[in-house]
Amino acid sequence: MAIEDISISKDQGVLALGLNRPSKLNAITREMYAILAREINGANNDDEIGAVLIYGEGDDFTSGNDLNDFLEHPPTGSDSPVWHFLTAIREFTKPLVAAVSGRSVGVGVTMLFHCDYVIAGENSKLSMPFVNLGLVPEAGSSYLLPLIAGHQRAAELFMLGEVFTARRGYEAGFINEVVGEEEVAVRAGERAKHLADQPRNAIRETKRLLREGHQKHLLAVMEEEAKLFTAALESDEAREAFMNFLMKNRKN
Repeated sequence: MAIEDISISKDQGVLALGLNRPSKLNAITREMYAILAREINGANNDDEIGAVLIYGEGDDFTSGNDLNDFLEHPPTGSDSPVWHFLTAIREFTKPLVAAVSGRSVGVGVTMLFHCDYVIAGENSKLSMPFVNLGLVPEAGSSYLLPLIAGHQRAAELFMLGEVFTARRGYEAGFINEVVGEEEVAVRAGERAKHLADQPRNAIRETKRLLREGHQKHLLAVMEEEAKLFTAALESDEAREAFMNFLMKNRKN
């Protein structure tokens, strides 16, 4: 596995996982998903870890899936590394914190809906261009975002796929704080440390209570999304959308 593509550190009860491909805008590969899933699952059973922090090395959080890797090895349901990662964050019983800066695209946004605390830089640019690529939302986001932000806001963000600001994410309810870009890392570390220092059993039980009424339905939606996502990948509509996207990027 390309362990160098994920920075891993443990300090004062916090496991920090950094997406570490700044030259590729921290685009996530299958190997990176596998490492993230392994580390998050391990942290669930590690008494020394009280919280997990996910961040991006360099100027960006993540540009989403590495498209070349994604197209060569599309996800195949429950056996895919991306599904293992999504399952890991859905089932994680401790606080999950995200530090967002720069660009955050696709799964770089939908994973935030599973986090307990999200801090974003004021210049962050987020987007979920699934429909633009002939696809459907993933990570349970078609259930979680309307639950958090309401139907109309969710429909706008998904159906138009336009770039939006961290302030918009704050107003929608899935970003807790918007701070200066230079403050993101420090503030996220402080919040993660604070959560890790809270009474562990009380934190676990509180998180369980907050999610318990939604977990079964969330899993069902994630499974339905995965089926539709896989089918969409094989469609002519998606192939054309991907080709147009790649050609546009080459011109730029």
